[in-house]
Amino acid sequence: MTTSTPPTGSPDRSRWTVVAIFAVLAAATQLIWLNYAPVTTTAAAHFGVPESAIGWLANVNPLLYVFLAIPAGLLLDRWFKAGIAAGALLTAAGAALRLVDDSYEWALTGQIVAAIGQPLVLNAIPGVARHYLAVKDRASGIAISSAGTFAGMVAAFVLGAVLPGTGQLTTFVGIGTWIACAATVAMLIALWQPSPAVARKPVRQRVPIRATFADPLIRQLCLVVFVPFGIFNAISTFAQALLDPAGVPSNVASVMLLLTMVIGAIACVVIPPLTARHRVEGQTLVAGLVVTSAGCLLLAVTPSVFAGFLGLTLIGLALMPALPIILELLERHTGQAEGTATGLVWSAGNVGGMLVPAIVGLFVDTPVTAFLICAGVALLGIPLLRGLGAPVMAVKS
Repeated sequence: MTTSTPPTGSPDRSRWTVVAIFAVLAAATQLIWLNYAPVTTTAAAHFGVPESAIGWLANVNPLLYVFLAIPAGLLLDRWFKAGIAAGALLTAAGAALRLVDDSYEWALTGQIVAAIGQPLVLNAIPGVARHYLAVKDRASGIAISSAGTFAGMVAAFVLGAVLPGTGQLTTFVGIGTWIACAATVAMLIALWQPSPAVARKPVRQRVPIRATFADPLIRQLCLVVFVPFGIFNAISTFAQALLDPAGVPSNVASVMLLLTMVIGAIACVVIPPLTARHRVEGQTLVAGLVVTSAGCLLLAVTPSVFAGFLGLTLIGLALMPALPIILELLERHTGQAEGTATGLVWSAGNVGGMLVPAIVGLFVDTPVTAFLICAGVALLGIPLLRGLGAPVMAVKS
């Protein structure tokens, strides 16, 4: 596995319109994924199924991502535009299938189809920057696309708060469907236009998965990404339940989580380009884990409304920029295997996103222990970053 040199196919000018459309498409994948999460109780009553069944409407995404991330990456490395197009069409088709019939079965079918398309979209974040942005703009492009994913999460929870009633569930799902379909049409039109980078770029050759995973930086990033994904999913899943014994109302906890995602999305746009410019990715990730651990300790020691707002804000500010920082490193480092490398990292992240919440969920009745586990996981991630400095400095701009 070799590091990438300044590509001969680098665009002379950045096509920000394509990046903006892609960011909306990335947001749509997350909106579809979480469509039912903010209205679990309402959706369960609407479909006449247990709340645990509604949980599976969201759980199919990380589960399938673990298995599909690497095949999706291989497809993108071989047929980049076709891969994105397929991901966009599957996202829109899955969203639309949920409206075929007002039943749980069709809702689940649609979520599964959309979940199959999600890796083809999200694995393409570094590739879109490489194909459509000049080298100097790629860190910002990856940051914007990554922030789009969090914006989709924010949209899901905002819509869930605005349209909470059982009779409004179809409208709620319909809005997500229209956004997904509009983003897909716009993306297909953008892909139809020739890519300025591809026209002058050598034909891609297959890079074996073994060779990609043998790269020290990629292996290390796979270990590192396990931590932020795991903590973020654990906090976002159980924050309401963990803060309830401290007298924090569920609606206030929902506002806290929404604020966390908004601040995190803003941080995703601002922080990663700065770290890339100054080549301080490792230090920034370490600082993020330290701040995250401090936020979790605050919630464990003095749970309250004030501590909830402060602790969760710190976690969002410190934790969420980790994804675009890691993806920018991959784009700079991997060259022709960027899709496969991104798939490996996303797959590792989703394993963390399932395992850490599963452990924290065992202690949902003892909030102090649950928050301390999150703090401990953040601290355990720091040794994984100790050797990151040398590989990062070896990455060519």
